[in-house]
Amino acid sequence: MSAEPPVLPSAEEARRWAAEELAKSEYREAEPGWLDSLWRSFLDWLQSLDGPAGADAPVPSPVIGIVIAVVIAVAVILARPRLNPKARQAKEVFEPDNALTAPDYRQRADASAAAGKWGDAVVDRFRAVVRSAEDRVVLEPQPGRTADEAAFALSRPFPAEAARLDHAARTFDAVRYGNWTPGSQDYAAMKRLDTDLEAARPVRQDAGLDTAALP
Repeated sequence: MSAEPPVLPSAEEARRWAAEELAKSEYREAEPGWLDSLWRSFLDWLQSLDGPAGADAPVPSPVIGIVIAVVIAVAVILARPRLNPKARQAKEVFEPDNALTAPDYRQRADASAAAGKWGDAVVDRFRAVVRSAEDRVVLEPQPGRTADEAAFALSRPFPAEAARLDHAARTFDAVRYGNWTPGSQDYAAMKRLDTDLEAARPVRQDAGLDTAALP
C-alpha cells in the first residue's frame, strides 16, 4: 500500500491554523499570563520569517508547518493538566479540615447509594475504611495521604487484603479524580472490604511502622 505524502500548509495557512488552535479559550483560561506571552512572542517570530524586502529568502513553508505542529503539540501537553480542575488537586483521601468519623462516612455512603449516586458512595466508603483504620490506631493520621499510600500502609497489617486494598484505591482515584462512573457492584465491593477490615485483626508489625497491633 502506498502512503500519501502529508499535506504541508503554506506560511499563511500555518499561521491561521496556529491562531485558531492557540486562541481557544481553554488555553488562555489554563494559564493566561504564560500562554499570552508565548503567543505574542510566537506571532512576532512568525511575522519575522517573511523578512523585509531585499532580505534573504524566507523560511520554506514546509519548515513553518512543522514548527507550527510542534508548537501546538507543546501547548496541548502543557495546558491539558490544567484543563481538568480535578487533575490540579493533590490526590488526597480526605478533604482539608474534614473531621468526619468513620460512621459519618458510612452513613453518607449508604445515603448516596440509596439515591443511586454510586460515585459519592464509593468515595465516602473508601474514606470510611481509612478513617476507621486511624480510629483503631492501625494507621497513624497523616494529612495529605493519598489513596495509594493508604492502601499500601493498610496492606502491611492486613496482608491478605492487599489486592482488594489496591483495587479499592484505584477505584477511589478513578472516581474522585478521574471521569469513571462506578456502579452498584463497585460500591458493594467497597462496602464488603470495609466490613471485612473492621472485623479483621491486624498483623503485629515491627516498631516504627505505620501500624500497631490491637488486642
